[in-house]
Amino acid sequence: MAFSLSSRSRGKLEGVHPDMVKVVERAIELTKVDFGVTYGVRSKAEQEKLVASGRSQTMKSKHLIQDSGYSHAVDVVAYDGSDVVWEINVYDDICDAFKKAAEENNVAVKWGAAWSEGDIRSYPGTAEEAMMKYVDLRRSQGRRPFIDGPHFELM
Repeated sequence: MAFSLSSRSRGKLEGVHPDMVKVVERAIELTKVDFGVTYGVRSKAEQEKLVASGRSQTMKSKHLIQDSGYSHAVDVVAYDGSDVVWEINVYDDICDAFKKAAEENNVAVKWGAAWSEGDIRSYPGTAEEAMMKYVDLRRSQGRRPFIDGPHFELM
């Protein structure tokens, strides 16, 4: 089944870098899991609130307008019919579609559940394997992993 972005999701892409928009638009065509865009551009005040609540870890978020004049990040949400799905394995599947879309569009993209692994196009295996590599690294450092499966950003 082919999915498409809703008008609400398309609206959330306003102000997002055209390369990221191309990746999102292609990923929705490739994915086996429906998703929508929940965030593109964030204001500084929105980002401050998310950092204060622990839902974000940095004020250097790629959701903020960058020097290019665009946001360089999106957050998505998975759907099963009309139900929102938060299980991480679903976001692994979405990441696999983003990886293919990034390859097709020659765009370097980082996934928020595998921060240490760099460009998703270079993952030798699945998104799940990349995430587990990141988790193992953080644990070996005595640090807690910050898994942000819905997040994708330009590198």
